[in-house]
Amino acid sequence: MQDHRSLPTAADMARCAEQLARQPLPEIASWRRVSIDSAQAPWLDSGLALAAGQQMSWFTCGATHLKAMPSISVPARFQLWARVGGGEVLRGTRGTHSLRAARSGTVELGSYFPGEWTSRHGDNAMPAEAYGLVEGNIEVLLIVWAAGIDAARGLAALAGGDASGLAALEQQRLAETPVTPPGWDYLWFLGPAETFSPHDEGGEHCIDCATRADAAILHHDAELPLLPDTRLRWRWRVDALPSTLAEDTLPTHDYLSIAVEFDNGLDLTYMWSVSLPVGTVFRCPLPNWDQRETHAVVRSGTRELGEWLAEERDVHADYQTMIAPTVTAPAPTRVLRVWLIAVSLFQKGEGACRFAAISLRNSGGTIDIP
Repeated sequence: MQDHRSLPTAADMARCAEQLARQPLPEIASWRRVSIDSAQAPWLDSGLALAAGQQMSWFTCGATHLKAMPSISVPARFQLWARVGGGEVLRGTRGTHSLRAARSGTVELGSYFPGEWTSRHGDNAMPAEAYGLVEGNIEVLLIVWAAGIDAARGLAALAGGDASGLAALEQQRLAETPVTPPGWDYLWFLGPAETFSPHDEGGEHCIDCATRADAAILHHDAELPLLPDTRLRWRWRVDALPSTLAEDTLPTHDYLSIAVEFDNGLDLTYMWSVSLPVGTVFRCPLPNWDQRETHAVVRSGTRELGEWLAEERDVHADYQTMIAPTVTAPAPTRVLRVWLIAVSLFQKGEGACRFAAISLRNSGGTIDIP
Protein backbone atom coordinates (compact mmCIF):
# COMPACT_ATOMS: atom_id res chain seq x y z
CA MET A 1 0.00 0.00 0.00
CA GLN A 2 1.27 3.43 -0.88
CA ASP A 3 2.18 5.50 2.18
CA HIS A 4 0.40 8.87 2.02
CA ARG A 5 2.35 10.34 4.95
CA SER A 6 5.07 11.78 2.66
CA LEU A 7 2.94 14.34 0.86
CA PRO A 8 3.77 17.74 -0.62
CA THR A 9 3.07 20.76 1.56
CA ALA A 10 2.47 24.39 0.66
CA ALA A 11 5.89 25.19 2.12
CA ASP A 12 7.50 22.54 -0.11
CA MET A 13 5.91 24.04 -3.18
CA ALA A 14 6.93 27.56 -2.18
CA ARG A 15 10.55 26.42 -1.80
CA CYS A 16 10.47 24.63 -5.15
CA ALA A 17 8.93 27.67 -6.86
CA GLU A 18 11.65 29.90 -5.41
CA GLN A 19 14.29 27.55 -6.80
CA LEU A 20 12.65 27.49 -10.23
CA ALA A 21 12.54 31.31 -10.31
CA ARG A 22 16.13 31.64 -9.10
CA GLN A 23 17.72 28.88 -11.17
CA PRO A 24 15.84 28.21 -14.44
CA LEU A 25 16.53 24.79 -15.96
CA PRO A 26 16.79 24.14 -19.70
CA GLU A 27 14.70 20.98 -19.16
CA ILE A 28 11.70 23.14 -18.13
CA ALA A 29 9.55 24.86 -20.76
CA SER A 30 7.25 26.60 -18.29
CA TRP A 31 5.87 26.32 -14.78
CA ARG A 32 3.20 27.89 -12.61
CA ARG A 33 1.69 27.79 -9.13
CA VAL A 34 -2.10 27.67 -9.17
CA SER A 35 -4.53 28.02 -6.27
CA ILE A 36 -7.96 26.44 -6.75
CA ASP A 37 -10.92 27.44 -4.59
CA SER A 38 -12.75 24.19 -3.80
CA ALA A 39 -16.05 26.05 -4.18
CA GLN A 40 -15.26 26.76 -7.86
CA ALA A 41 -16.81 24.24 -10.22
CA PRO A 42 -14.54 22.69 -12.87
CA TRP A 43 -12.85 23.84 -15.03
CA LEU A 44 -10.01 26.32 -14.30
CA ASP A 45 -7.55 27.31 -17.05
CA SER A 46 -4.02 26.91 -15.64
CA GLY A 47 -2.51 29.24 -18.21
CA LEU A 48 -0.12 26.53 -19.36
CA ALA A 49 -0.24 24.71 -22.69
CA LEU A 50 1.14 21.38 -23.87
CA ALA A 51 1.85 20.05 -27.33
CA ALA A 52 0.79 16.50 -28.11
CA GLY A 53 3.41 14.17 -26.67
CA GLN A 54 4.85 16.78 -24.32
CA GLN A 55 5.17 15.81 -20.65
CA MET A 56 4.24 17.56 -17.44
CA SER A 57 4.52 16.92 -13.70
CA TRP A 58 2.45 18.35 -10.89
CA PHE A 59 2.59 18.56 -7.11
CA THR A 60 -0.48 19.29 -5.02
CA CYS A 61 -1.65 19.76 -1.43
CA GLY A 62 -4.69 21.02 0.43
CA ALA A 63 -8.16 19.68 1.20
CA THR A 64 -11.83 20.19 0.43
CA HIS A 65 -14.32 20.14 3.32
CA LEU A 66 -18.07 19.71 3.39
CA LYS A 67 -19.40 22.87 5.06
CA ALA A 68 -22.22 21.08 6.89
CA MET A 69 -19.84 18.36 8.14
CA PRO A 70 -16.31 19.79 8.36
CA SER A 71 -14.97 16.42 9.49
CA ILE A 72 -15.62 15.15 5.95
CA SER A 73 -12.63 16.19 3.90
CA VAL A 74 -11.16 15.10 0.60
CA PRO A 75 -7.38 15.49 0.17
CA ALA A 76 -5.99 17.26 -2.87
CA ARG A 77 -4.38 14.10 -4.24
CA PHE A 78 -7.91 12.62 -4.58
CA GLN A 79 -9.67 15.88 -5.42
CA LEU A 80 -7.50 17.29 -8.20
CA TRP A 81 -8.36 16.28 -11.78
CA ALA A 82 -6.94 17.60 -15.03
CA ARG A 83 -7.51 17.54 -18.76
CA VAL A 84 -5.54 18.85 -21.73
CA GLY A 85 -7.24 20.58 -24.64
CA GLY A 86 -10.66 19.41 -23.49
CA GLY A 87 -9.51 15.80 -23.70
CA GLU A 88 -10.15 12.95 -21.30
CA VAL A 89 -10.10 13.68 -17.57
CA LEU A 90 -7.43 12.16 -15.37
CA ARG A 91 -6.02 12.31 -11.87
CA GLY A 92 -3.07 10.87 -10.03
CA THR A 93 -2.97 8.48 -7.10
CA ARG A 94 -0.61 10.55 -4.94
CA GLY A 95 0.21 14.17 -4.27
CA THR A 96 2.61 14.08 -7.23
CA HIS A 97 1.93 12.98 -10.79
CA SER A 98 3.35 13.08 -14.31
CA LEU A 99 1.64 12.72 -17.67
CA ARG A 100 2.22 12.79 -21.42
CA ALA A 101 -0.31 14.92 -23.33
CA ALA A 102 -2.43 12.89 -25.72
CA ARG A 103 -3.35 16.07 -27.60
CA SER A 104 -2.29 19.68 -27.80
CA GLY A 105 -4.04 22.27 -25.71
CA THR A 106 -4.38 24.18 -22.49
CA VAL A 107 -4.08 22.39 -19.15
CA GLU A 108 -7.32 22.73 -17.19
CA LEU A 109 -7.70 21.81 -13.52
CA GLY A 110 -10.78 20.83 -11.55
CA SER A 111 -11.76 20.35 -7.93
CA TYR A 112 -13.97 17.24 -8.09
CA PHE A 113 -16.07 16.58 -4.95
CA PRO A 114 -19.08 16.97 -4.79
CA GLY A 115 -19.14 16.44 -8.54
CA GLU A 116 -19.33 13.31 -10.62
CA TRP A 117 -18.20 13.01 -14.22
CA THR A 118 -20.84 11.95 -16.72
CA SER A 119 -18.39 11.80 -19.62
CA ARG A 120 -14.68 11.11 -19.95
CA HIS A 121 -14.23 14.70 -21.14
CA GLY A 122 -15.32 16.21 -17.83
CA ASP A 123 -19.03 16.88 -18.13
CA ASN A 124 -20.37 17.12 -14.60
CA ALA A 125 -23.54 15.65 -13.10
CA MET A 126 -23.57 18.35 -10.42
CA PRO A 127 -24.54 21.96 -11.19
CA ALA A 128 -22.04 24.71 -10.41
CA GLU A 129 -24.07 25.89 -7.42
CA ALA A 130 -23.54 22.52 -5.72
CA TYR A 131 -19.93 23.55 -5.10
CA GLY A 132 -21.25 26.08 -2.60
CA LEU A 133 -21.63 23.08 -0.27
CA VAL A 134 -17.86 22.76 0.11
CA GLU A 135 -14.94 24.95 1.08
CA GLY A 136 -11.19 24.67 1.03
CA ASN A 137 -8.24 25.24 -1.22
CA ILE A 138 -6.00 23.16 -3.47
CA GLU A 139 -2.47 24.34 -4.18
CA VAL A 140 -0.84 23.06 -7.35
CA LEU A 141 2.64 23.48 -8.77
CA LEU A 142 2.79 22.50 -12.44
CA ILE A 143 5.97 21.99 -14.45
CA VAL A 144 5.88 21.56 -18.24
CA TRP A 145 8.99 19.81 -19.46
CA ALA A 146 10.71 21.04 -22.60
CA ALA A 147 10.02 19.29 -25.90
CA GLY A 148 11.80 15.96 -26.04
CA ILE A 149 12.37 15.85 -22.26
CA ASP A 150 10.54 13.09 -20.44
CA ALA A 151 9.40 13.55 -16.85
CA ALA A 152 12.02 11.19 -15.44
CA ARG A 153 14.86 13.16 -17.01
CA GLY A 154 13.36 16.49 -15.99
CA LEU A 155 12.84 15.38 -12.41
CA ALA A 156 16.44 14.16 -12.22
CA ALA A 157 17.64 17.60 -13.27
CA LEU A 158 15.32 19.29 -10.79
CA ALA A 159 16.27 16.98 -7.94
CA GLY A 160 19.89 18.10 -8.10
CA GLY A 161 19.13 21.33 -6.27
CA ASP A 162 15.61 20.67 -4.99
CA ALA A 163 15.62 21.42 -1.26
CA SER A 164 11.86 20.90 -1.16
CA GLY A 165 12.15 17.18 -1.92
CA LEU A 166 9.23 17.32 -4.38
CA ALA A 167 11.20 15.94 -7.30
CA ALA A 168 12.34 13.00 -5.17
CA LEU A 169 8.72 12.24 -4.22
CA GLU A 170 7.66 11.98 -7.85
CA GLN A 171 10.77 10.00 -8.74
CA GLN A 172 9.79 7.53 -6.03
CA ARG A 173 6.23 7.31 -7.36
CA LEU A 174 7.47 6.62 -10.87
CA ALA A 175 9.73 3.86 -9.54
CA GLU A 176 6.88 2.28 -7.57
CA THR A 177 4.18 2.17 -10.24
CA PRO A 178 1.72 -0.44 -8.91
CA VAL A 179 0.41 -3.42 -10.84
CA THR A 180 -3.37 -3.64 -11.27
CA PRO A 181 -4.71 -7.22 -11.14
CA PRO A 182 -4.89 -8.55 -14.74
CA GLY A 183 -8.34 -8.21 -16.30
CA TRP A 184 -9.47 -5.64 -13.72
CA ASP A 185 -9.85 -1.88 -14.14
CA TYR A 186 -10.52 0.99 -11.76
CA LEU A 187 -13.88 2.69 -12.15
CA TRP A 188 -12.96 5.58 -14.44
CA PHE A 189 -15.07 8.34 -12.90
CA LEU A 190 -13.81 7.60 -9.39
CA GLY A 191 -10.25 7.48 -10.62
CA PRO A 192 -7.18 5.26 -10.35
CA ALA A 193 -5.71 3.95 -7.11
CA GLU A 194 -2.95 1.83 -5.66
CA THR A 195 -5.38 -0.12 -3.49
CA PHE A 196 -5.59 -3.53 -5.17
CA SER A 197 -2.72 -5.74 -6.31
CA PRO A 198 -2.29 -9.33 -7.52
CA HIS A 199 -0.92 -11.89 -5.08
CA ASP A 200 -0.33 -15.64 -5.01
CA GLU A 201 -0.84 -17.48 -1.75
CA GLY A 202 0.04 -21.17 -1.66
CA GLY A 203 -0.39 -21.43 -5.41
CA GLU A 204 -3.80 -19.72 -5.36
CA HIS A 205 -4.29 -16.44 -7.17
CA CYS A 206 -5.58 -13.70 -4.86
CA ILE A 207 -6.19 -9.96 -4.93
CA ASP A 208 -4.75 -7.94 -2.08
CA CYS A 209 -6.60 -4.86 -0.87
CA ALA A 210 -4.95 -2.23 1.32
CA THR A 211 -6.58 1.16 1.84
CA ARG A 212 -5.65 4.20 3.89
CA ALA A 213 -7.56 7.50 3.68
CA ASP A 214 -8.65 6.66 0.13
CA ALA A 215 -11.46 5.21 -1.97
CA ALA A 216 -11.31 2.82 -4.89
CA ILE A 217 -13.54 0.58 -6.98
CA LEU A 218 -12.03 -2.15 -9.12
CA HIS A 219 -14.24 -3.92 -11.64
CA HIS A 220 -14.08 -6.97 -13.90
CA ASP A 221 -16.43 -7.80 -16.77
CA ALA A 222 -18.71 -10.70 -15.86
CA GLU A 223 -21.70 -10.61 -18.19
CA LEU A 224 -24.25 -13.29 -17.46
CA PRO A 225 -28.07 -13.47 -17.70
CA LEU A 226 -29.70 -12.74 -14.35
CA LEU A 227 -31.52 -16.05 -13.92
CA PRO A 228 -33.23 -17.26 -10.72
CA ASP A 229 -30.26 -19.51 -9.92
CA THR A 230 -27.57 -16.84 -10.34
CA ARG A 231 -25.01 -17.10 -7.57
CA LEU A 232 -21.93 -15.09 -6.63
CA ARG A 233 -19.21 -17.01 -4.82
CA TRP A 234 -15.99 -15.76 -3.31
CA ARG A 235 -13.50 -16.27 -0.51
CA TRP A 236 -12.03 -13.46 1.54
CA ARG A 237 -9.81 -12.84 4.49
CA VAL A 238 -10.38 -9.49 6.15
CA ASP A 239 -7.53 -8.45 8.40
CA ALA A 240 -8.60 -4.90 9.29
CA LEU A 241 -11.83 -2.96 8.88
CA PRO A 242 -11.49 0.72 7.90
CA SER A 243 -14.37 1.92 10.08
CA THR A 244 -14.77 2.01 13.84
CA LEU A 245 -18.45 2.99 13.60
CA ALA A 246 -21.56 1.73 11.81
CA GLU A 247 -21.03 2.45 8.11
CA ASP A 248 -24.55 3.56 7.17
CA THR A 249 -23.98 7.33 7.54
CA LEU A 250 -22.07 9.76 5.34
CA PRO A 251 -19.24 10.56 7.81
CA THR A 252 -18.69 6.87 8.69
CA HIS A 253 -19.11 5.25 5.27
CA ASP A 254 -15.78 3.40 5.18
CA TYR A 255 -16.00 -0.28 4.26
CA LEU A 256 -14.72 -3.30 2.30
CA SER A 257 -17.02 -5.21 -0.04
CA ILE A 258 -17.64 -7.14 -3.24
CA ALA A 259 -20.49 -6.09 -5.55
CA VAL A 260 -22.40 -6.99 -8.69
CA GLU A 261 -23.41 -4.39 -11.27
CA PHE A 262 -26.70 -4.91 -13.13
CA ASP A 263 -27.67 -3.77 -16.63
CA ASN A 264 -30.24 -1.31 -15.23
CA GLY A 265 -27.51 0.89 -13.71
CA LEU A 266 -27.90 -0.38 -10.15
CA ASP A 267 -25.47 -2.37 -8.04
CA LEU A 268 -25.65 -4.54 -4.93
CA THR A 269 -22.62 -4.65 -2.67
CA TYR A 270 -21.95 -7.30 -0.02
CA MET A 271 -19.98 -5.78 2.83
CA TRP A 272 -18.34 -6.67 6.12
CA SER A 273 -19.53 -4.24 8.81
CA VAL A 274 -17.80 -3.44 12.06
CA SER A 275 -21.11 -3.41 13.97
CA LEU A 276 -24.24 -3.51 11.77
CA PRO A 277 -26.02 -6.87 12.15
CA VAL A 278 -25.79 -9.45 9.40
CA GLY A 279 -28.84 -9.02 7.17
CA THR A 280 -28.87 -5.21 7.42
CA VAL A 281 -29.71 -3.61 4.08
CA PHE A 282 -29.38 0.12 3.36
CA ARG A 283 -29.01 2.53 0.48
CA CYS A 284 -25.65 4.19 0.05
CA PRO A 285 -25.54 7.43 2.10
CA LEU A 286 -23.38 9.27 -0.48
CA PRO A 287 -24.95 11.79 -2.88
CA ASN A 288 -25.47 10.35 -6.39
CA TRP A 289 -24.57 6.88 -5.13
CA ASP A 290 -27.82 6.75 -3.17
CA GLN A 291 -29.58 6.45 -6.53
CA ARG A 292 -27.64 3.39 -7.66
CA GLU A 293 -26.14 1.42 -4.80
CA THR A 294 -27.59 -0.88 -2.13
CA HIS A 295 -25.49 -2.33 0.69
CA ALA A 296 -26.08 -5.72 2.30
CA VAL A 297 -24.18 -6.78 5.43
CA VAL A 298 -22.99 -10.39 5.14
CA ARG A 299 -20.37 -10.36 7.93
CA SER A 300 -20.17 -8.28 11.09
CA GLY A 301 -17.79 -7.61 13.94
CA THR A 302 -14.14 -8.41 14.49
CA ARG A 303 -14.21 -11.98 15.81
CA GLU A 304 -13.54 -13.58 12.41
CA LEU A 305 -10.91 -11.12 11.22
CA GLY A 306 -7.82 -12.84 9.87
CA GLU A 307 -9.70 -16.01 8.83
CA TRP A 308 -10.36 -17.22 5.29
CA LEU A 309 -14.14 -17.42 4.84
CA ALA A 310 -16.20 -18.74 1.91
CA GLU A 311 -19.34 -16.86 0.81
CA GLU A 312 -22.19 -17.58 -1.59
CA ARG A 313 -25.10 -15.29 -2.44
CA ASP A 314 -28.22 -15.85 -4.52
CA VAL A 315 -27.95 -12.63 -6.54
CA HIS A 316 -31.36 -12.92 -8.18
CA ALA A 317 -33.17 -13.48 -4.88
CA ASP A 318 -31.19 -10.70 -3.19
CA TYR A 319 -32.17 -8.23 -5.90
CA GLN A 320 -35.84 -9.16 -5.52
CA THR A 321 -35.85 -8.72 -1.74
CA MET A 322 -33.24 -6.00 -1.18
CA ILE A 323 -33.60 -3.67 -4.18
CA ALA A 324 -36.80 -4.26 -6.19
CA PRO A 325 -39.26 -3.05 -3.52
CA THR A 326 -37.50 0.33 -3.18
CA VAL A 327 -36.78 1.38 -6.79
CA THR A 328 -38.67 2.27 -9.95
CA ALA A 329 -35.88 1.21 -12.30
CA PRO A 330 -36.66 -1.50 -14.85
CA ALA A 331 -35.90 -5.01 -13.65
CA PRO A 332 -32.39 -6.07 -14.67
CA THR A 333 -31.91 -8.88 -17.14
CA ARG A 334 -28.13 -9.31 -16.84
CA VAL A 335 -25.21 -8.95 -14.48
CA LEU A 336 -22.52 -6.90 -16.18
CA ARG A 337 -19.55 -6.73 -13.80
CA VAL A 338 -18.19 -7.70 -10.45
CA TRP A 339 -16.71 -4.92 -8.29
CA LEU A 340 -14.27 -4.85 -5.40
CA ILE A 341 -14.73 -1.78 -3.19
CA ALA A 342 -12.50 -0.25 -0.52
CA VAL A 343 -13.36 3.07 1.16
CA SER A 344 -11.38 4.68 3.99
CA LEU A 345 -11.72 8.31 2.90
CA PHE A 346 -14.05 9.58 5.61
CA GLN A 347 -12.53 8.46 8.93
CA LYS A 348 -9.03 8.29 7.40
CA GLY A 349 -8.48 4.79 8.82
CA GLU A 350 -6.91 1.68 7.34
CA GLY A 351 -8.45 -1.46 5.90
CA ALA A 352 -6.86 -4.65 4.64
CA CYS A 353 -8.26 -7.80 3.07
CA ARG A 354 -7.65 -10.43 0.42
CA PHE A 355 -10.08 -11.85 -2.17
CA ALA A 356 -9.90 -15.22 -3.95
CA ALA A 357 -11.98 -17.74 -5.93
CA ILE A 358 -14.51 -15.21 -7.25
CA SER A 359 -17.12 -16.70 -9.58
CA LEU A 360 -20.54 -15.94 -11.00
CA ARG A 361 -22.64 -18.89 -12.15
CA ASN A 362 -26.09 -20.08 -13.13
CA SER A 363 -27.71 -22.52 -15.54
CA GLY A 364 -26.69 -20.20 -18.39
CA GLY A 365 -22.98 -20.42 -17.69
CA THR A 366 -20.09 -19.94 -15.31
CA ILE A 367 -17.59 -17.09 -15.09
CA ASP A 368 -14.50 -17.66 -12.97
CA ILE A 369 -12.83 -14.34 -12.27
CA PRO A 370 -9.07 -14.40 -11.69
